[in-house]
Amino acid sequence: MTGADALRRIAEALERMSPAPAEAPDFAGADAFVWHVAPDRLAPVAEVNRVDLGLLQGIDRARDTLLENTRHFAQGLPANNALLWGARGMGKSSLVKAIHAAIVAEGHALKIVEVQREDLPSIGRLLTLLRAAPDQRFILFCDDLSFSHDDQHYKSLKAVLDGGIEGRPGNVVFYATSNRRHLMPRDMIENERSTAISPSEAVEEKVSLSDRFGLWLGFHPCSQDEYLAMIRGYCDAHGIAIDDATLRAEAIEWQATRGARSGRVAWQFFTDLAARRGVRI
Repeated sequence: MTGADALRRIAEALERMSPAPAEAPDFAGADAFVWHVAPDRLAPVAEVNRVDLGLLQGIDRARDTLLENTRHFAQGLPANNALLWGARGMGKSSLVKAIHAAIVAEGHALKIVEVQREDLPSIGRLLTLLRAAPDQRFILFCDDLSFSHDDQHYKSLKAVLDGGIEGRPGNVVFYATSNRRHLMPRDMIENERSTAISPSEAVEEKVSLSDRFGLWLGFHPCSQDEYLAMIRGYCDAHGIAIDDATLRAEAIEWQATRGARSGRVAWQFFTDLAARRGVRI
């Protein structure tokens, strides 16, 4: 084999290893997309799985803050990246999707792009693609974001939050949801502090990742009244007639069997109720 043949085979191998640049989709054809890798592509979503913003109960402060931030962004004004953290099942991801729908309904051309946590290493390629569409504005959305002790994906996230030498594209904002305020388990933070030569520096890089979000919106377990109000809202929206006493008794019994009370449990009870009443939702 000649030297030229060897170089050609090496070049072909490198070409196979490097993903081909993704082609921009027709952004006018959809308001929501999902980012896939191998190969890189933005897949349009014809119908987003979400609930109406008015049906989300017990999270008024987070709703108003995120709605205002998103409206500013859609209008071309400065906006912060947002971390929605806290109790499971309290509507964090539902709020992001509902606010996107509300802003689009106001007449703003805003797109939402869902990114899986395991695909964060490809985020630089996605930002390059979105930077090339300056007439569009994008919410990058990562649901259930968290990192384990030896997880290096958090380094890729800094490309979105800090933007490196190029800076984050002005037409992109990043919203993430997580059950953890600092995006990593508390016991792992304490373990690194206890075993490191310089405890404060050992965890600073990972813990400070959440500090790079301009908005921290906390979600906390709901009260019983809020839980019942959520179910009543669903019933009214879908035309299910049920008296307050019956709803209260059945909903509290359902909650007791689940050992939890949250927006997700409220929706699961309502799903069961609708089925028993023969109502399609």
